[in-house]
Amino acid sequence: MTITVILGAQWGDEGKGKLVDGQCQEAQLCARAAGGNNAGHLVRVNGVSYSFHLLPSGLINPTCLNFIGSGVVFHVPSFFSELAELEAKGLSAVHDRILVSDRVNVLLDLHVAVDGLEERELGDAAIGTTRRGIGPCYQTSRARTGIKMTDVFYPDLFEQKVRRLADGYQKRFGELFEYDIEAELARFNEYRETLPKYVVDGVSFMRSAQESNANIVIEGANALMLDADYGSYPFVTSSSTTLAGIIGGLTLNPKNITETVGVVKAYTTRVGAGAFKTEDTEEIGTKLQEIGREWGTSTRRRRRCGWLDLVVVKYSNSINYYTSLNLTKLDVLDTFETIKIAIAYTIGGEELDSYPADLNILNQAEVVYHEMPGWQKPTTNARTYDDLPKEARDYVEYIEKFVGVKIKYIGTGPDRDAMIQRP
Repeated sequence: MTITVILGAQWGDEGKGKLVDGQCQEAQLCARAAGGNNAGHLVRVNGVSYSFHLLPSGLINPTCLNFIGSGVVFHVPSFFSELAELEAKGLSAVHDRILVSDRVNVLLDLHVAVDGLEERELGDAAIGTTRRGIGPCYQTSRARTGIKMTDVFYPDLFEQKVRRLADGYQKRFGELFEYDIEAELARFNEYRETLPKYVVDGVSFMRSAQESNANIVIEGANALMLDADYGSYPFVTSSSTTLAGIIGGLTLNPKNITETVGVVKAYTTRVGAGAFKTEDTEEIGTKLQEIGREWGTSTRRRRRCGWLDLVVVKYSNSINYYTSLNLTKLDVLDTFETIKIAIAYTIGGEELDSYPADLNILNQAEVVYHEMPGWQKPTTNARTYDDLPKEARDYVEYIEKFVGVKIKYIGTGPDRDAMIQRP
């Protein structure tokens, strides 16, 4: 048995789905641990692009079982619409290869309505959420007023809980709260008939999976810098995106984990508001955005772009303890004459020990850059490490030396096979 955990090491959108897809070619199970349909993984296989949001990317492999763990917030309409979309693109037996924990929190359209209102309340301080209801659903979960999957199958209890939530939000937002509770209840009368085939005891399922000889791939959602505790708070998601969150969201035995891969884009991007020390809003940022096609799989929002920030990556490693890294989209840098890498933050000439929690300190900090010559040669679809120009190899080796973790996988294009694996 092997368990490979694949986690975003920056602010998300690093290209985790491609590595997950590759690892799932030999896996019997692919599992999601946290987040919801705010995630966005785009995988291109044989010229066909597949978008994953709530569902694990392992569904591309026709022999791989997929599981949505207890730490996920589960939007039922998105679940069925996403399955239908994958089926329409030719993936086989998708309805027979996906299971859901009975302990997931159910994300209602009610939560979606509230998400938009809360963002409006924040005004200029808005988080920049995907407005998919993720935050409000986790809020009700932690307030112990949320709805678990098991509640769905008890109509009276389910209705009582939904009405109680709706009444509370009605009192808070008044006429601004636009929500058709009767339509939601009617939809769940139908879901009550179609959901049971997918729902399992999540704890029992994962225990059995780990006791078997299965190869398991864990697909992280979002990324370390969006973690509710360790990310660039408050501009974060509402779930635990760390290795610890993965373990808790899936009841993994930590001793069973064989590899923890941190996925790092060869430059830095983020969506939404919040600090971004290496962001470039002029020529460099625009060039990265256009060459890298930097717009969200889930939201279609254009991503903010800038140079690789190794302060962030090293901080990420100090929390997730990666055993290897996957450097993605190296080919996007092919035409740059000079490449810069952030290697420190300083205040008054003194280097900060780590990525700071204090936003005032972060705002005052100056970025120290290391410059390297670009390779100005195409790396797209390179298949071996020696196929890369020397300057590109120097870039790779500088990163792994600085972070202290080997770069085992290097992405050199959008296709499934455009991946170098180093021994």
